[in-house]
Amino acid sequence: MLKTVPMLLTLFRIAAIPGVVALLYLDTNHGRYLACTLFGVAAITDFFDGYLARAWSQQSKMGQFLDPVADKLLVAATLLMMTGFGQISGLVILPAIVILCREIMVSGLREFLAEIRVGIPVSTLAKWKTTLQMFSIGFLIVGDTGPEFLPTRLIGETGLWIAAVLTLATGYDYLHAGLCHMGPSDKPGDSLHKRDN
Repeated sequence: MLKTVPMLLTLFRIAAIPGVVALLYLDTNHGRYLACTLFGVAAITDFFDGYLARAWSQQSKMGQFLDPVADKLLVAATLLMMTGFGQISGLVILPAIVILCREIMVSGLREFLAEIRVGIPVSTLAKWKTTLQMFSIGFLIVGDTGPEFLPTRLIGETGLWIAAVLTLATGYDYLHAGLCHMGPSDKPGDSLHKRDN
């Protein structure tokens, strides 16, 4: 299961995270370009692992679990690093917060729905959101070290704001779909469980 090409691509995306973090720690122009390259390659695998898994009938429960987790880890780690180093600052921190909060909410929602054996398929809008998100983060990694003729930071910041709007829209869709499966519980231990958490 772990040796299929789609799974290896997913695992590569997770393994790339320490590399991106280390390169950002260099805090040099070359480090940023290398970090952007590694991030970009990792982001591209997000398309190919799902596509190949479907094309080669190599879909698995492990892959369905790891694929979105890999995306969230890559995005969260990179956004936090760039915020820490000041590459994301001022009001641009707001869309980053929106993106991170949405990912946490959706993860919790999926965990809840998994317990009652309900799945929510990824929408087309959510896929576009992820694509724009990755694209914007790549530009933000390069930041002011980009070529003079290209407003790299502006492109990244604008894209992140648009991605945040799409994040809110898709987050609402997932929450609305999830709320349909949330009703009063008949289990006597549920209220105690909720208080303990």
